[in-house]
Amino acid sequence: MSRWIVVNLPSWLLLAGLIVVVVGGTAAVQAFVRHRFPRLKQGGQNEVAQFVFPVIAVVYGFLIGFIVLALWGQVNSADQTTRAEGAGAVQMAELRDVFGKAESARIRQSLLEYGRAAAAEWPRASTGLTTPEAENALDRLHRTYENITPRNDTQRAFLTSSLTSLRDMTLARTQRLLAARSNLGPPLSLWMVILLTSGLVLGFSVVYGSEQARMRYGMVGAVSVLVAANLFLVTELSYPFLGEFATSPEPLNTVVEVLSSPR
Repeated sequence: MSRWIVVNLPSWLLLAGLIVVVVGGTAAVQAFVRHRFPRLKQGGQNEVAQFVFPVIAVVYGFLIGFIVLALWGQVNSADQTTRAEGAGAVQMAELRDVFGKAESARIRQSLLEYGRAAAAEWPRASTGLTTPEAENALDRLHRTYENITPRNDTQRAFLTSSLTSLRDMTLARTQRLLAARSNLGPPLSLWMVILLTSGLVLGFSVVYGSEQARMRYGMVGAVSVLVAANLFLVTELSYPFLGEFATSPEPLNTVVEVLSSPR
C-alpha cells in the first residue's frame, strides 16, 4: 500500500493529506472524548499525563529518529551505487582515446548506447525490472572491449584499467537492480509499532486537561502535525528508487553528456 502511495501521489499531496487526516481525525476524537467525558476539563488526569507523556515522547522520538536515519542511509547507499555505475562509465570514456581512433569511436558509441538505454530504462529499473535495450547495450559494450587487441604496454595497462571499470560498472548495475527489486518497504510489524507509538502520543495529547479550548486544540494540532510529518518521512524514505527523495539517474545522464560534448 505504501509503495503504491509513493509511486502515485506527489509528495506535497501526501504530506498535505496526512496533515489533514491526522489533525482532523485527532481533533474529532478530542471533541468526542471531551463531550463523552466532561470531567476531563478539570485536569485531574494531568498529573499522570505529565509523568507518562514525556516517557512516551522520548521513546517515540528515538524510534522515529532511528527509523528515519536508517532509511536515509538506505537512500544514500542507493545513490552511491548509481554514482559508482556512472563513474565507471565516465572512467572508460576518459581512457578510450589511447586505443586509436577506430577503437575509440567504437568504445564511444557503445558507451553512449548504454548510457542512453540505462537512463531510458530508469522508470522500470526503479522497481527492479530491466529492458532488452539496456541489456543488449551492455552486452555490446562487453564485446567491444573483448575485441580490443592492445599493441603496446600503454594500451595493455589502459585496457586492464578499462576492464576493471567495466566490471565495477556492471556490478554496480546489478546491485542497483537487486536493491530496487528486493526493497518492499518496512514490514507490517514495523508499521504497527510506528502507528501504535504515534497513537499513544496523540492519545495523551487528547486527554490532557485544559479549560481553554484554544490551548487544547492548539496542542493537539501541533502534536498531530509532528506525527503527520514523521509518517510522511517514513513513507517517502522507504523506497530509495521511488518518490521525491529517491536517487536519480543523473550519473547515467552525465555519461551521455560527457560522450556528447566535443573534445
